[in-house]
Amino acid sequence: MMALRLVTRQQLRSASFPTPCMVVGQRRCLAEVVSGSEIATLPLSGVRVLDMTRVLAGPYCTQILGDLGAEVIKIEHPTRGDDTRAWGPPYATYTQESGKQGPGESAYFLAANRNKKSIGLSFQDPAGVDILHRLAKDCDVLVENYLPGALKKYGMDYDSVSKVNPNIIYASITGYGQTGPYSNRAGYDVMVEAEMGLMHITGHRDGPPAKVGVAVTDLTTGLYTSNSIMAALIGRGKSGKGQHIDVSLTDCQVATLANIASSCLISGKPDTGRWGTAHPSIVPYKGFKTSDGDILIGGGNDRLYGIMCERLGKPEWITDSRFVKNADRVKNRVELEDLIEKITSTKTTQEWLDILEGSGLPYAPINDVKTTLEHEHGTTLYPLLFLLFLREV
Repeated sequence: MMALRLVTRQQLRSASFPTPCMVVGQRRCLAEVVSGSEIATLPLSGVRVLDMTRVLAGPYCTQILGDLGAEVIKIEHPTRGDDTRAWGPPYATYTQESGKQGPGESAYFLAANRNKKSIGLSFQDPAGVDILHRLAKDCDVLVENYLPGALKKYGMDYDSVSKVNPNIIYASITGYGQTGPYSNRAGYDVMVEAEMGLMHITGHRDGPPAKVGVAVTDLTTGLYTSNSIMAALIGRGKSGKGQHIDVSLTDCQVATLANIASSCLISGKPDTGRWGTAHPSIVPYKGFKTSDGDILIGGGNDRLYGIMCERLGKPEWITDSRFVKNADRVKNRVELEDLIEKITSTKTTQEWLDILEGSGLPYAPINDVKTTLEHEHGTTLYPLLFLLFLREV
């Protein structure tokens, strides 16, 4: 079992595992450049995770567990690996030391699979299933994202696994859950965004529905699942028992409708549709054009609205009967927003950032991703360091 736990090509060969087992690779991670004592201080150090997921929601969940110190063993298709390995360009280049040619791993795959060890197994061969069973017996957590019942024929469903490992925390991620009329449907982020309301409230006020710029339903599902797993680990410490966690993209999507869903439940009315960068209940709270870009301003209450008026050079707006209270500003939204944009469009984004600096008013430039990754605040340093270690070796 030690050979499997390390999941290196040499160790698998020396252990004489059968042909259905093939190493896909091992990603370099931060754990390789810190001391053993530092790794041991991570909260999930000593927890072993069997990752039977692919694409994004499941891999994102297990990546979080790996970031927190868990040992994650990722099971992949023996020839093509995780689907996202082919989702490029762009691809990360190989290091010179590797001696490999051609495109490396896809950026998409790297974004959700750091701090993991990978092994390819064929479920169609009994020997491959045997290796899978042996791994499951020695793991604390198993995460899978197959259709309900799909793993039963391999003896890898929760009932089967829990018989050989009663302490296991078994998390199932699906599109529609383990039960219900849609449980056998395949679920993908964009379909769930469409069906569960998010797409309807995303986009410009006068435009068609739009998907979010990233697969946010997959990501929130991964977050919910990792959080549930950590709660289950705490629960197991108290009860000594494992459990089956059922997480679906649809449930997580509806949960993250947050105040919009609450508004519908309380008012009994449908949502008010798309608002672009604006807020349905707060004015001003949106992006405004500058002479060279856009800036988002958030006057979340009457005091902040007053600060904005002062910084824009329009103190008279504070006492204007059309705009005194937020309810007035919401009623006269179009008029006020037009007045603001006539002023913001006279200066560059940077000039407005300088004017608003230190005011206490929430504001921000609307940056592209490259600018974000080069941001002087440095909040992206930690994940960028991870990307450096994720180069193919």
